[in-house]
Amino acid sequence: MPLIFLLRSVFSLLSWFLLGWAVYLLWTYYAGIEAVAPDGTIRLIHEDIRLWGGLALLAWSVGIGGLLVRAVLGKSGGRPFKPVRGSGRQLPLANGDKIYVETAGNLAGPTIIFTHGWGLDSTIWQYAKEDFSDYRLVFWDLPGLGQSAASRPVTLERLAEALAAVIAWAGPAPYALVGHSIGGMTIQTLVRSNPAALRLARGIVLINTTYTNPLRTMILPGLMAALEGPILRPAMALTKWLLPLSWLSAWQSYLSGSAHLATRLGFGSHVTKAQLEATTLIQTRNSPGVQADGNIAMFNWDATGAMAAFDAPLLVLGGSVDIVTKPDASVAIAETAPAASLEIAAQAGHMGFLESSEQYHAPLRRFLERALVAAPDQGPVLTERLPGV
Repeated sequence: MPLIFLLRSVFSLLSWFLLGWAVYLLWTYYAGIEAVAPDGTIRLIHEDIRLWGGLALLAWSVGIGGLLVRAVLGKSGGRPFKPVRGSGRQLPLANGDKIYVETAGNLAGPTIIFTHGWGLDSTIWQYAKEDFSDYRLVFWDLPGLGQSAASRPVTLERLAEALAAVIAWAGPAPYALVGHSIGGMTIQTLVRSNPAALRLARGIVLINTTYTNPLRTMILPGLMAALEGPILRPAMALTKWLLPLSWLSAWQSYLSGSAHLATRLGFGSHVTKAQLEATTLIQTRNSPGVQADGNIAMFNWDATGAMAAFDAPLLVLGGSVDIVTKPDASVAIAETAPAASLEIAAQAGHMGFLESSEQYHAPLRRFLERALVAAPDQGPVLTERLPGV
């Protein structure tokens, strides 16, 4: 989401400042500082404090910082989290994209299709893979992220096209859709633009997402809206134009721990070291240019009222301390849908489904049992509605 991308960029500047200061200290130690002796002669002094200070900052910038920041910002123990891939395949699309998809769990069970958030990939659903193994689980990487390839700039409409292709690939059987952040935005776009693709959908779950340009539903929306034109859009364009430097900056920020600082703000109070490290690493591995494209796409997006046309069960999950998509956005989505239920997890942030998986998975399982297991053969669930009805 734009806020995390912006925070990573800001903290990356701090990281570069520390590295530059390290280089300055080491260079001035090597070159020496001119000093006038009592007899009037000029001598070069090599101050040890510059050497040790420069070495300390250099070590921080190339790896020690990341280790220390992660140790301080994340909790020890907790549920182990090590995202791994299964056996998947590439799904070529007519528009040139190649979408990575994989299945897991009980291949004979009801189908759940998971769509991850922006900057991440499908491995972020590791807890869901473990906790819902009695279902047939379908995971996919959004275009340009993970192991999926994008042939042209990202738009929400293109993401919705990719989701429709994944649904078709999953087969002609009832299913539920689960989407986090931009994954939820992608689902709403599909509901609005191609309802026929959802004729077998028996339920939708929207996790920590919004219904419009996320700058309007995050912390400090007035300030963010004011910064969109003069600051944020040019920054995204600059990220794409200077892609080699953007890659270097992303990895240097990861090594120094400044990327972990930015990522930490997307969590609430329960994040563990392993969860923070995995999320930060996934974001760092994905192209900064693609992420910038997706943020611009979100600036141009609005699907207000889209879920009013979805008559099947809808579950909206939010986090009480989410500053990336505030819980008010979840409330607004739920209020527009005819068969919606709402759950707000206590002390959970934007990555609440990860740090507070129990709070998210309990209502999710109840919802899936009602939508998929109890009534899998109900008829079509989409109706035509006038805007605003």
